[in-house]
Amino acid sequence: MSETVDNQSNYTADNIQVLEGLEAVRKRPAMYIGDVGVRGLHHLVYEVVDNSIDEALAGYCKTIKVFINTDNSITVEDDGRGIPVDMHIKEGRSALEVVMTVLHAGGKFNKDNYKVSGGLHGVGVSCVNALSTDLKVIVNRAGKQYMQEYKIGQPLYDVKEIGTSEHTGTIVTFKPDDTIFITTTYNFSTLQGRLRELSFLNKGVSLSITDLRELDADGNPLTETFLSEGGLREFVEFLDATRDRLIPETIYMEGEKQGVPVELALQYNTGYSENLFSYVNNINTIEGGTHVAGFRRGLTRTLKAYAEKEGLLKNIKFEINGDDFREGLTGVISVKVQEPQFEGQTKTKLGNNEVMGAVDIAVGEMLGNYLEEHPKEARTIVNKVILAATARLAARKARELVQRKGAMSGSGLPGKLSDCSETDPGLCEIYLVEGDSAGGTAKQGRNRAYQAILPLRGKILNVEKAMEHKIYENEEIKNMFTALGVTIGTEEDSKALNIKKLRYHKVIIMTDADVDGSHIRTLILTLFFRYMKELIDFGYIYIATPPLYLVKKGKDERYCWDEPGRENAVMELSKGGNPDNVNVQRYKGLGEMNAEQLWSTTMDPERRTLKRVTLDSAAEADHIFSMLMGDEVPPRRAFIEQNAKYAKIDA
Repeated sequence: MSETVDNQSNYTADNIQVLEGLEAVRKRPAMYIGDVGVRGLHHLVYEVVDNSIDEALAGYCKTIKVFINTDNSITVEDDGRGIPVDMHIKEGRSALEVVMTVLHAGGKFNKDNYKVSGGLHGVGVSCVNALSTDLKVIVNRAGKQYMQEYKIGQPLYDVKEIGTSEHTGTIVTFKPDDTIFITTTYNFSTLQGRLRELSFLNKGVSLSITDLRELDADGNPLTETFLSEGGLREFVEFLDATRDRLIPETIYMEGEKQGVPVELALQYNTGYSENLFSYVNNINTIEGGTHVAGFRRGLTRTLKAYAEKEGLLKNIKFEINGDDFREGLTGVISVKVQEPQFEGQTKTKLGNNEVMGAVDIAVGEMLGNYLEEHPKEARTIVNKVILAATARLAARKARELVQRKGAMSGSGLPGKLSDCSETDPGLCEIYLVEGDSAGGTAKQGRNRAYQAILPLRGKILNVEKAMEHKIYENEEIKNMFTALGVTIGTEEDSKALNIKKLRYHKVIIMTDADVDGSHIRTLILTLFFRYMKELIDFGYIYIATPPLYLVKKGKDERYCWDEPGRENAVMELSKGGNPDNVNVQRYKGLGEMNAEQLWSTTMDPERRTLKRVTLDSAAEADHIFSMLMGDEVPPRRAFIEQNAKYAKIDA
């Protein structure tokens, strides 16, 4: 736990520092919350919850509750100290009002209040206020209860005392502005995943989510509570729940090295991918950084030194590198840094050099002690490393063969690809289409200037259960790599994706709207997540949404994308008369549409709807992919049973 202030009385209005105003938030909301779609909408909740987590990091908060209300407003309640309400001398108004209405105003900027705080950009709850039609905050503090309400960020009245309270804490209720956000409907599972993640990262803090929009048969709302006593140890066990362990227990360490609090946990499994998740002050650093570099350096150094000391590598005729030591590894590293410096494409790469050495030392101590105390497990891990090195050499030869064949074939592009004439990747898009038949229709219907078509025959290899060299031997996967122009391996990381020659900035998965189509789409997404995640991180992956129905009466017709849409269309066309006179065609495959229909409904940028694939939580995605596409059947069955209410069974 980080250092804390002596007592509540030291946290007053004088601690609130004002940096700048709110003027630009409503004009350019994406600058502050990422976007105005689903991700930005949920980011509002994270900003409010981050304030409560900061109170937990400072040692003053044990319970955080999130409610999705019936009108899709959000309430976040904590039992922290409560935002100060006394007069802010410089601003001449209540500190609570300053915090809620001035961007970058808060206690985080004074290190005496919060030694460590979360939140990537520090825009805070004032940004949430600016982007909400209505917001109400209630503060319980010093035996009294205070309240203030706002409309579009503007206070409706001064902070007022409304009663007494035996508790402390802050309750914020806000309703996102539907004139700014594309959607204002919250997703329970998205918030659920983030709160679960935060519970692992902040052990001992209870986080709950309640969805008041959905009641069970007994009239009780959907509720889930997360409380982790094991921290990252439990996080790794959650992530690896559907994988076969290589060693019986999770390796865990917590402590402070060179002034940096470090917590980490790791486990080896029988899989072939590295699943390392890193956090700085609860921020998921998806691009890694110095803490990840320190982890990898410490892991390789310690494991290699042990293996050489025990003579386990004496018969190996080839070089073992860092990637080999991390195959089949699931690990989580969390560090707390007073003044983190973020860099990289998405500003989620830690740049503090002092953290690298601290993590390196922590890994060396933890892993070194474990290997000495568990010689049997140590030998098992080293044997896994040797097998990984052997497979890596085979995979490298397979990759080189793919690239060599591409170079020998002139253009280097697969014969099945119908390319576009445009060469600027920013203007080009490629459709990965299920089946040669639908591929042929898409080729006829497309705009040849900027739309390329790559038909995929059948289901591609399930990469979740395949060794890497087998992946590059799969014909459909080879065609995808070659068509996209990407390669595996950079100077810094032999397993990183090199996207310098990426040929399209829209990669669109277009499959049938049936069970097989869903499976093929999931197989392709698994490939992207495991081997081309950078394309997801940069927002290049999309899913096409062909219609499910054509509803027609005479010359009047409607395309429908879901069951309610079909019902409404039938009602409109029948004009309250006999619905049997309305013809309903169910599209089970893309091939059932002609070229003009496919273009007008699914491929025309003026009329189509594309779903961009985003990654809110890499850890949650890793857990889901391993469950859906891995070897373990029971967790997959449980998931299907739990989500069966979302499935539709055709008669």
